[in-house]
Amino acid sequence: MKRGDRWLLPDGVDEVLPPQAETLETLRRTILDLFRSWGYELVLPPLVEFLESLLSGIGEDLDLQTFKLTDQVSGRLMGVPADITPQVARIDAHRLASPHPRRLCYLGPVLHTKPDKFAGSRNPLQLGAELYGHQGIESDAEVVCLMVEVLRAAGLLNVTVELGHMGVFKGLVAAAALPVDDEGRLLDALLRKAADEVHRCVHDSGVEPRLADCLCALLELNGGPDVAVAARSRLQHAPAAVLAALGSLAELIGQVQRRNPTLDLHVDFAELRGYRYHTGVMFAAYTPSLGRAIACGGRYDNIGRLFGKARPATGFSTDLKTLAALSGRQAAPARKVFAPAGTTPELLAAIASQRAAGDIVIQELPGQSGSAAELGCAARLELAGSTWSLRELNHKA
Repeated sequence: MKRGDRWLLPDGVDEVLPPQAETLETLRRTILDLFRSWGYELVLPPLVEFLESLLSGIGEDLDLQTFKLTDQVSGRLMGVPADITPQVARIDAHRLASPHPRRLCYLGPVLHTKPDKFAGSRNPLQLGAELYGHQGIESDAEVVCLMVEVLRAAGLLNVTVELGHMGVFKGLVAAAALPVDDEGRLLDALLRKAADEVHRCVHDSGVEPRLADCLCALLELNGGPDVAVAARSRLQHAPAAVLAALGSLAELIGQVQRRNPTLDLHVDFAELRGYRYHTGVMFAAYTPSLGRAIACGGRYDNIGRLFGKARPATGFSTDLKTLAALSGRQAAPARKVFAPAGTTPELLAAIASQRAAGDIVIQELPGQSGSAAELGCAARLELAGSTWSLRELNHKA
């Protein structure tokens, strides 16, 4: 790096400057208060952990996104988290072990080797909530509704929530006994909505006709909530596990609609991202102003087993920077007051009084450049006789 380029940041790494940083902080407080009102307790996982803990149950994608380094104390490999979810699962399993349902929330920086799926940033501020210890669809519905409330708190009202269920695809694949390579090719074709490739894959793999028909039908089964009902008819010859997954999804839709009657819901049985991670219901939120998901989540019951404690789990995550950018909100500006240099008790008391009243008081530094107006102050403290009082500034003067 050239000497004159030392101030540059790596590609995809960003920083937040005033006044956006204050807007971000205001939104952070709002959302954390919302989590608290729903019973979700805040945890702050560490910035670095041993690699095997970070990657437990998540799969190859997260491995490729994780920066790795060697611990100089133990000699073991460590990683900078690319996803906080495994850390929270570890905390639930070992640090806060309980037989009862537990609600946890978190907010912290993560680091990706490549731009992340939400913001195109390599250092998003991941925000999320997890509910452990309950297997029923009620906990999935709670998390979906909480995600919607978080987006509304950020001012995002025109939101579509897309729903799916990993059990449908996994149940069909298990019944078809597809080899691992064929399963991977089929999954990739479904994700790309490549109908010809899906048909060719199931044909070349020798899948029996009734299951082949069900697998090909996954591309057609997308649309409004009624798709979940249509799927039961279209997949009527599917294995029992698939029909059970369809029933769970229909129940989820009903519960979410009762809580949010006006929420726009979309169903897509071919949206299978997080295949090796999710075990049941999956969901993602979209807004017309961005062409990718702004929040996503689902059920991931397998991860706790790898920490020595199998616990049902469901949750969601998003990027606070993305929410702040999409909200278009600005933190309410406080009045700035300029105070002269000095340490007399009367002056210091006047400064403290103005700060307690909610003003920003900037005290002059001896020999500084920049007048009160140039520093953005709307008023200044002036001594009138023996009393300090405020004088409004006319910046046009």
